[in-house]
Amino acid sequence: MSEAVGEAVGEAVYDEARLRRARIAVAAVFCVHGAVTGSFATRVPWIQEHSSVGAGMLGLALAFPAIGASLAMPLASRISHRFGARNALRGLLAMWTLSLLLPSLAPNLLTLCLALFVYGATSGMSDVAMNALGVETENRMRKSIMSGLHGMWSVGALIGSAAGTVAAHLGSDARLHHALAAAALTALGLAACQGVLDLQATPEQEAPPRFSLPPRSALLIGAVGFCAVFAEGASLDWSAVYLRDVLDSSAGVAAASTTGFTLTMAVARLAGDAVVNRFGAVRTVRVGGVLAALGGLLVVLASHPLMAMGGFALLGLGIAVVVPLAFAAAGRSGPNPSQAIAGVATITYTSGLIAPSAIGTLADATSLVTSFGLVTLLAFGLAVFAGVLRTDGRKPARPRSPQPTEGKSR
Repeated sequence: MSEAVGEAVGEAVYDEARLRRARIAVAAVFCVHGAVTGSFATRVPWIQEHSSVGAGMLGLALAFPAIGASLAMPLASRISHRFGARNALRGLLAMWTLSLLLPSLAPNLLTLCLALFVYGATSGMSDVAMNALGVETENRMRKSIMSGLHGMWSVGALIGSAAGTVAAHLGSDARLHHALAAAALTALGLAACQGVLDLQATPEQEAPPRFSLPPRSALLIGAVGFCAVFAEGASLDWSAVYLRDVLDSSAGVAAASTTGFTLTMAVARLAGDAVVNRFGAVRTVRVGGVLAALGGLLVVLASHPLMAMGGFALLGLGIAVVVPLAFAAAGRSGPNPSQAIAGVATITYTSGLIAPSAIGTLADATSLVTSFGLVTLLAFGLAVFAGVLRTDGRKPARPRSPQPTEGKSR
């Protein structure tokens, strides 16, 4: 009897250690994914000059990553079903890190659009795969970790952008910079993937369709994510312009508003899991929606740059944890977590695609102040519809031993 108890305790301790390693591994994957984005963003001016495209054509080309991601994300769940979660993530993440090299090689608009389409498609598929594994790890640990994982993505983006800023300052060729970055990030990504959970589909599980519309279970959750990503995209792309054009701020002060927004989002995501574990997803998003709406109101009513900067910081704080919690809720909303996550991701990517242009179009027709009135309204929608993220009572019991659908670590 005592031997059986000892074996059970030892097995439980093994599971705890294995889950901790899986959490660290998937956090590293998120960091690598973010570093690719940061590395690319800082070299866009070099890529524009190398491909000889004007500002208008560059705007067209930069829509292709979102288009590629939206079209390819539904494939991720089928790939994971076919090859297993770990192998799928390993392959998709490597494709994403290596695709970083493609845009800098493009000599003209057509090849740049094709390169950015591939870049976006591999980004979206690896995004779905890593979020699905993050949700499964969270389920087994029975506590919120998704906010922290997305915080690690922000950390990676900051590291990648910092390295890219140094490379740009030194005047380095983006082809060399991105080749070195792609090689390093691919190696780091493959190493990180070794520690994630190795989930395999059971023989009776039906393969997800290659392409499908978002499942109904993901639509309302995706709508909440849409509101948050719309506010994020509008703030990232238009905050500096708002301070410059509406409040007549200097270029330095205007840029600082965007930096403040980004930093509050990153810090809030890293700290968000503790808040979610204490108060729950619904209450956290409701309070966040109120804070974001107050931030938007400060921006709209601002008569001084500091007031608007505080408003953008509040917006970042309020929306920071919404998308991680939307992915977590999607992963528990139906029988196929990857498919539901892909549906929510498609909706949120669409929001990120249309937000900057929608703000600009509305500003042309009315004013930039009115545009951020819309952002404020959508932010308040987070508080109203936060209940769709409720997952209480739906978390599966954490397994005390490896499940039949999980392979052994290699």
